[in-house]
Amino acid sequence: MISLIETSRVSFRAIVSNKMRSGLAMLGIVIGVGAVIAMLALGAGATMQIKNVMSSMGSNLLIIRPGTVTSGGIRMGAGSIPSLTLSDAMAIREECPSVEEVLAQYSGTAQVVYGNQNWSTQISGVTEGVFVVNDWQLKSGRPFMNQDMRSAAKVAILGSTVAEELFGYSDPVGETIRIKIIPFQVIGVLESKGESSWGRDQDDVVMVPVTTAQKRLFGMPRPDMVSSITVKVRSEDLMSKAQEEVTFLLRQRHKISSSQDDDFTVRNMQQAMEAAQESMKVMSLLLGSIASVSLLVGGIGIMNVMLVSVTERTREIGIRMAVGATSRDIMLQFLVESGMLSMTGGAVGVFLGALLSYVLSHAFGWQTVVLPGSVALSFGFSAMVGIVFGLYPAYKASLLNPIEALRYE
Repeated sequence: MISLIETSRVSFRAIVSNKMRSGLAMLGIVIGVGAVIAMLALGAGATMQIKNVMSSMGSNLLIIRPGTVTSGGIRMGAGSIPSLTLSDAMAIREECPSVEEVLAQYSGTAQVVYGNQNWSTQISGVTEGVFVVNDWQLKSGRPFMNQDMRSAAKVAILGSTVAEELFGYSDPVGETIRIKIIPFQVIGVLESKGESSWGRDQDDVVMVPVTTAQKRLFGMPRPDMVSSITVKVRSEDLMSKAQEEVTFLLRQRHKISSSQDDDFTVRNMQQAMEAAQESMKVMSLLLGSIASVSLLVGGIGIMNVMLVSVTERTREIGIRMAVGATSRDIMLQFLVESGMLSMTGGAVGVFLGALLSYVLSHAFGWQTVVLPGSVALSFGFSAMVGIVFGLYPAYKASLLNPIEALRYE
């Protein structure tokens, strides 16, 4: 029996002696592996980007918004009933053990004026918990105090975009601006946060005490109403427990019976993140599956080339059998050749797939992540495809009759 080393040497010489044919045989594998690597890298990058965005928003947050109302059989949209109040937020902070901090918020849009400069921006009425819950940092000045909330003080903290539009590069702390026609003293400037995941400039904002927004800036259906409550939970492990505590407390405060629906909605950001990640995993698998079809096409190409090779080398097979090679040796030789072709194509495909991922990342700004697991999976699958599709040509070669093979012209 011929050794595997000798068989590999003969197979390598056969591949090298027909460079064009071998290259075409590998092309399908190269394209298939490269496509799989690039698609899985795009999927992994999108999953990581979603995870980073959700983490920056805070995965241990509960967002509570007003619910819906049904009138005359018509179900109105979300937030159509003003069901949340500032006292609800304070009760959540005091009575829910799993809660670390609470942010109550009421927002609107208004014109802000300083001297001969003006800017239309979002006015966000907030409680002191905004810095803990939304992870805001002050560039200069001071945060809101409890006294500011109780007295509905006319004080404001500017986002960096608003500060630049109104004051240029000067420090606005201590200056007076007008929101609508009401004068406000600037007590702080926020550190820049940049754009949110949906493209909104997070720095284009003016924060005021929520009680000031309620009483002095915006007309409200209820004097104590807020548009949303954001709850920061002590740890991610307590998310479900905190959601149950908040839901129970609000149903109790709003006097909702067991047969009635909630007049509010509680959104669990951890669940939203998990759902988004699961969706991206499914999308990655779908992209990888579609790309892997190219590998099957490449396998068929290898089988066709190997069948042609068997026909062209019939006389060579006869000579090898005449000098002592067995059918098993012949079969092994052609299997080794198809395996070499597929593994070489797989290695080239891995390189090109990683290169394509890099190009997509830098040319279009897409985040891509080439995972070692996807490389190993693609390369292993390409090797398996080569061997599986090389079985029939190898088997056909091993069945040749030595005498008839020697007579083949």
